[in-house]
Amino acid sequence: MNPRTPFQSSLTQTRKLGPISVRKIFGTEMIAVSGIDLVTEVHDETRFGKYVGHHLAPLRPIIGDGLITVETDHPNWRLAHDILMPGFTREAMQGYHSVMLTVIRELLDRWDGAADSGRTVNVTDDTTRLALETIGRAGFGYRFGSFDRRMPHPFVSAMNRTLQYANWSTVPPLARLVRPLLLRSGAVMTRIVDDVIRARQDGARTGANDLLDLMLNATHPKTGHRLDPDNIRQQVITFIVAGHETTSGAMAFALHYLTQNPDVLARAKAEVDAVWGDADNPEPAYADIAKLRYVRAVLDESLRLWPTAPGYLRVARKDTVLGGRYRIRKGQWVLVVLPLVQRDPQVWADPERFDPDRFAPGRAKNRAHAYKPFGTGQRACIGRQFALHEAVLALGMILHRYDLTPEKDYRLRISESITLKPRGFRLSLGKRAASSRLQDVDTELIRRSA
Repeated sequence: MNPRTPFQSSLTQTRKLGPISVRKIFGTEMIAVSGIDLVTEVHDETRFGKYVGHHLAPLRPIIGDGLITVETDHPNWRLAHDILMPGFTREAMQGYHSVMLTVIRELLDRWDGAADSGRTVNVTDDTTRLALETIGRAGFGYRFGSFDRRMPHPFVSAMNRTLQYANWSTVPPLARLVRPLLLRSGAVMTRIVDDVIRARQDGARTGANDLLDLMLNATHPKTGHRLDPDNIRQQVITFIVAGHETTSGAMAFALHYLTQNPDVLARAKAEVDAVWGDADNPEPAYADIAKLRYVRAVLDESLRLWPTAPGYLRVARKDTVLGGRYRIRKGQWVLVVLPLVQRDPQVWADPERFDPDRFAPGRAKNRAHAYKPFGTGQRACIGRQFALHEAVLALGMILHRYDLTPEKDYRLRISESITLKPRGFRLSLGKRAASSRLQDVDTELIRRSA
């Protein structure tokens, strides 16, 4: 196992071993499931539940009972989940839309400068800036200044170190060595978040209708309980980290696959142009995002091939048998290997091929358990709609504004922390003329008529 890429370095072996396998890593047994029949059983909430340990355990000293690290039977999970659910309603999403739009325009300003000067852009770095700035402002009224700084914000530097150390901590011989570094980086994030919370309590952005407002002021609809101060801090760090890591990677993977598939790219551009016309600076409405169905399909297909959160753990609620022959003891956990589940040839024809039409209307029947990039069951990602709206809006505006050219001979390489992202992926940008948008609109209309 390569400690820098532990997930990828085990993926080939897991594929060869078949739909279920077990390996022993420094005395710890890990059962991996990747066949759709077995995964469907593992998703049965009466037999299995979410297991937080192993890959997320190293984060607990920093984010404690955050939504991604607390066990389901702990009171803090239900309390925080129910208090924060109103932050992801349709009404709340409409309020976030303008914030997302503002941050995307800052990205476009940065990319305009690169296009004018002939410079390439590092896609993953910039989608990370975009997603981080969006969750910071929309969720907590905090500006990281991601597009203004030469050096990363101290929170960002500490967060990146924390995620890398957490990844290395899953390899037992490294865990003790990196723990002091992990705690030191976590302390930096904690101090910054405490300052943000203190400023809000002292009257900054009074009346803000965001996630921090819910954390500080909302009560549980049934019990009337509030989040305690320690848990508020833990939830803020959780949302900033989890709320940008997966989204930024998803956007970067989508742009990679778009630039590797010219027909897909042309069709996505035509769809965007049909919605926003030839204006250089359109004003996308919230309702426009639902019209970008093919762009959404591109994002979905990218997440099928490379889910940015590439797996999750499920723990047996009782002694059980998978597939009629594999005994799993109560309390034993299994890893669902998403890149293999989402490539299972029983479900996906020609599974390695990039084909957004897999997600065309009516095509999703009978594969509910074969596509789970946001997790499963009651512990599925609470911010899924936030992430999807942000990503489709950003991809649409990028496609409307630029012609995208990847570096010659680039081959997809993937970096790992607790998520997966493209590494070294750069694009050249050319500003699109209004005439090219009109031409693409005409092409789309002809295609639809055909």
